[in-house]
Amino acid sequence: MHKLKLVIYYLFIQKLPHSRLWSGFNSVRRWYMAKVLKLMPNDSNSKFENGIYISDARQLKIGTYARINEHVFLQGKITVGNHVMMAPYVAIYTNTHEHTRTDIPMVLAGDTDTKPVTIENNVWLGRNVVVLPGITVGEGSIVGANAVVTKNVAPFTIVGGIPAKEIRKRT
Repeated sequence: MHKLKLVIYYLFIQKLPHSRLWSGFNSVRRWYMAKVLKLMPNDSNSKFENGIYISDARQLKIGTYARINEHVFLQGKITVGNHVMMAPYVAIYTNTHEHTRTDIPMVLAGDTDTKPVTIENNVWLGRNVVVLPGITVGEGSIVGANAVVTKNVAPFTIVGGIPAKEIRKRT
């Protein structure tokens, strides 16, 4: 049954046009994510744009007042706090390709173990941000556009770059 719900999401719900055309599109996506996929509470303040990829809705939890823009990629066990903003094309990964063995081609080596990702409350992930497996982005943090987060981000910290490094504290 769960796979059928995801198929319906990908065939219809995900493809609804951008919410700027009509706010009802966001309402339908929000209702489907809350009531059918059970990702979050039914929160009328959350906003979900078109093209959001969800690999396994059973392992994704989203808080209230979330803002997730178009073409965000959410893979695996991810917890998203309250008041989180994700700009377009953010990608959050909980595993990757195994590459430590050199005796076989990487394409045959399989995947790494899953490491959950946590995005705490009041976080802003800029456009094209990549968050790697096992990362926690601390409360009140900002991750600048195009950053690759390879280490945990301390609360109320602004980071940017590849790999993401501290720019300053938000105090």
